[in-house]
Amino acid sequence: MSVFGLLKPVPHAEAIKDEETVKKNYRYWRLRTFYGMYIGYVFYYFTRKSFTFAMPALIADLGLDKGQLGILGTILSVTYGLSKFLSGMLGDRSNPRYFMAIGLILTGVFNILFGMSSSVLFFALFWGLNGCFQGWGWPPCARLLTHWYSQKERGSWWGVWNSSHSVGGALIPLIATFCAAKWGWRYSMYVPGIMCIGVGFFLINRLRDTPQSLGLPSIEKFKNDYPAQKNQEDERELSVKEILFNFVLNNKFIWVLAASYFFVYVIRTAINDWSVLFLVETKGYSLLSAGSCVFWFEIGGIFGSLVAGWASDKIFKGRRSPVSLLFCLGIIVALAGLWFSPNKSLVLDSALMFVIGFFVFGPQMLIGMAPAELSHKKAAATATGFVGWVAYLGAASAGYPLGKMTQEYGWNGCFVVLAICGVVSILLLLPLWNVRSNPKYVEEEDESKKAAPEAEGVT
Repeated sequence: MSVFGLLKPVPHAEAIKDEETVKKNYRYWRLRTFYGMYIGYVFYYFTRKSFTFAMPALIADLGLDKGQLGILGTILSVTYGLSKFLSGMLGDRSNPRYFMAIGLILTGVFNILFGMSSSVLFFALFWGLNGCFQGWGWPPCARLLTHWYSQKERGSWWGVWNSSHSVGGALIPLIATFCAAKWGWRYSMYVPGIMCIGVGFFLINRLRDTPQSLGLPSIEKFKNDYPAQKNQEDERELSVKEILFNFVLNNKFIWVLAASYFFVYVIRTAINDWSVLFLVETKGYSLLSAGSCVFWFEIGGIFGSLVAGWASDKIFKGRRSPVSLLFCLGIIVALAGLWFSPNKSLVLDSALMFVIGFFVFGPQMLIGMAPAELSHKKAAATATGFVGWVAYLGAASAGYPLGKMTQEYGWNGCFVVLAICGVVSILLLLPLWNVRSNPKYVEEEDESKKAAPEAEGVT
């Protein structure tokens, strides 16, 4: 079978008739699918962020400056963001089992090739190719999360899954900085690359496509949790044109979410990519100590993802924007704390990084999730991929442009830009306060509005 044959969606298998077997199989495959894609995405972060923690060593070893390092960060963000969108369209019509695995294996290969290079030209080539296949990680997860977990539970499941970003982000600074300090920066690229190649084969073993490919009913039928307008064609594969134009590009909510995601990602990427260098240069930390501070940024992100998903499900009844907006307010306050904190207090700086991570990963998760619910189950990867592409234009802005600005105006200029991004993201999210991502709640609210005209409606 060719690679293209492996990537095709798996046809529906003969339906299992026995209800107990269906329940048993659903429990088994939901758990297996979840931990498979969770572990897979943790390791995508190993090959995406390995370079970040090699930056101080690259400056010392090869004499690169912040502008050159920023160019490499921008290249990754541009190629990854574009790949996220294009592979999203492909991912909606692909088998996530092989799609996610092949992408992870190739990112491992390009990390190793990056580590074997010494010129900016080859760094740019291999880091750009890494970005192209980094985009193969998210679409399979979006497809699996929307096919295996129903609307009324998806916020919580997605929140738990989103913590994989933070687990990967927390582990890679420890691994990369240890390798760089002990054996040199090249090993901070080799070791994550080798690990990801192995995990790619693990994904091939663990993952499968949709429930129907295993003879199980759709998640909506199994959970009796249908959208507001139950569509008998929901389970057919949509054409690329239908997905792109009917459910993504003509959806005003997705454009607003994309714009807000741009500014959230400027902040998130700046903290991810520049915080180690900031702590080393301004507070005199060693590379390992700075890496340990960034570890707490990711740990805070785990709790932020869980709390944001739970709050959007339970407190705001499916509305994702209020939680995102409140968390963005928290980002601004926490960034001010890091900006004005006293010099070299490891406990305080670690605590501040934890708080920043907590607030950053709430909107990072919810804004990325909302397009999947505001489009169509069969367009989830494309919708989230489009929003993710715009987000990574923001991430690209946190590369060379922010690096150059920091070089010219110092770290104070960097923090002013991040504070402005936080304010703009709040202003964009404010009009979406009453938009409920879960169509079931929209239907319930509309029925309530008809019964009581004076009741408040939903946008």
